[in-house]
Order: sequence, then structure tokens, then C-alpha cells
Amino acid sequence: MKTKKAPPKRNLAMTKATPVLVVEQSFTEIAGLIAQARQRAVQAVNTALIDLYWQIGEAISRKIEADGWGKGTVGELALYIQRQQPGIRGFSPQNLWRMRQFSHHW
Repeated sequence: MKTKKAPPKRNLAMTKATPVLVVEQSFTEIAGLIAQARQRAVQAVNTALIDLYWQIGEAISRKIEADGWGKGTVGELALYIQRQQPGIRGFSPQNLWRMRQFSHHW
């Protein structure tokens, strides 16, 4: 019967020879990559939200012009959004009007 060889022992001398500073710099580099990716993700989300708000404002403006939407209808829209997306925040009647204003100014 063959016996399995034990795994080679770790060379502690080599581990001790690795400068702590080099390891820390490597860790810092990788942590920096993570931070940069997270920042890009936040920026992408912010860009998408700004675009969404502008589109909603434009849609509301079109509905006001074409269908005579007013305060009541925009209020109903806010309630509808809450029913469709429970827990979503930022789509109150006041914010929907602000989105319309935003789309007019930009």
C-alpha cells in the first residue's frame, strides 16, 4: 500500500523575509481598486437617477399639455407608484413636480 506524502512544510524563513511594507502596499493597491470600482458604481447610479428624474419630468409635462394633468392627477400618480413599488422613496407629489421643473430648466 502506498502512503501519501505529507504536504511540504511552509518555509517560515521565506514568510519572515517578506517585508511587511510590500504586503501592505499590495493590500492597499487592491483596496484602492475596490474603492475606485465602488465610486464608479455610485456615479453610474447617480447618472441613471438624474436621467430617470428628467424623463419623468418630461413625461409629466407632456401629460399636462396633452391631457390636462394637474395637482390631483400627479398626486394619484404618486400613490400609484407607491402601490406598484412598495417602500420606494422620492416619488411624492412634491418631488414629481420638482422633476417636471428640473426637466424644464435643463
